Amino acid sequence: MKIHEYQAKAILCRYGVSVPAGIACFSVEEAVLAAEKLAGDRWVVKAQIYAGGRGKAGGVKLAKSVAEVRQFAEAMLFAPLVTHQTGPQGRIVHRLYIEQGVEISHEYYLALVVDRAMQCVSLIASEAGGMDIEQVAAGTPEKIHKIRIDPLTGLSPQDAEKIVCEINLPELCRSAAITMLGELYRAFDENDASLLEINPLIVTPDNRLIALDAKINFDDNALFRHPEIAALRDPDEEDPLEVEASKYGLSYIPLDGDIGCLVNGAGLAMATMDIIKLYGGNPANFLDVGGGATVEKVTEAFKLMLKNPDLQAILVNIFGGIMRCDVIAEGVVAAAREVELAVPLIVRLEGTSVELGKKILAESGLTVISAGNMADAARKVVDAAARHRAEAAIREG
Repeated sequence: MKIHEYQAKAILCRYGVSVPAGIACFSVEEAVLAAEKLAGDRWVVKAQIYAGGRGKAGGVKLAKSVAEVRQFAEAMLFAPLVTHQTGPQGRIVHRLYIEQGVEISHEYYLALVVDRAMQCVSLIASEAGGMDIEQVAAGTPEKIHKIRIDPLTGLSPQDAEKIVCEINLPELCRSAAITMLGELYRAFDENDASLLEINPLIVTPDNRLIALDAKINFDDNALFRHPEIAALRDPDEEDPLEVEASKYGLSYIPLDGDIGCLVNGAGLAMATMDIIKLYGGNPANFLDVGGGATVEKVTEAFKLMLKNPDLQAILVNIFGGIMRCDVIAEGVVAAAREVELAVPLIVRLEGTSVELGKKILAESGLTVISAGNMADAARKVVDAAARHRAEAAIREG
């Protein structure tokens, strides 16, 4: 789960990390009032969307007067902002963050990330802050420094000091930086984050350390422990279908194909999409119903898939371990009847209670195409989608 910059900074403040004074706004008038309330003679107007590259795209502007704050706010609010992370359609800006201007002597990069290869959290730092870290890694990899953190002991002061020295922070800032790194790790760990990024971390002319930007992502599976963080979710920034799916404990990602996929388990879901592509088809979605799916979950999963107007066929691919095939079969029957399924349905079941599941489907009266294995299922769903597409074209003239 992602949150906005101003929300991330509020969390960092609770851990003693310095950030510029700022106010979140939802209208132009609120932005003007925020600038008047904040001290100083310059302000930064920041679009709040779940994407990086805002500055290069015109979503971060330095205003030298309240009139400029109004001008920038009017240009940004409720307009699409297109960055390298949004795609060509961009994201509509619904929120702004008006922040007090800060003098900068140098910019650094800091991040805490889950290092899946090493099964630990890694601290990444660079003296080349304010730039895309990917460009730094490609052009000057020697400027990127990395420390793997032992999950049993956390970030040690010794490791913090080592990386502070490696990125050439000024001597007068190093003690504060070591303390800050410890607090950042604590914020990351205590809130079950998957990413905590500060780019840039700045040093001011009077040698203060300030997080000028902040990004925090969280592990969705741990949100039950953090209702206060779950409450920060912004539905305007997420695909409505993904938000709806999350209400039922479904993992759903829409794609640009026309073959719906309903699978249990993320690995099997990825393999299912791969084999559909192998046989010439295009998946319409990633949809993992998980290991504890109910009839209600399966029904909602069908409803989500059928909201795609380009859908030509559905493949249900289940390997019953924890998930019983008969429960999936009951869900498929209930869903097909409730939504009046009008596209071909291919079902491959294997595992726990598979014979009972097949019996439920056979006695349902539904037109279900059974498949014996994944290759058979992929061939049948691709063929069925092609036939359905051709028949629709004939009907349309």
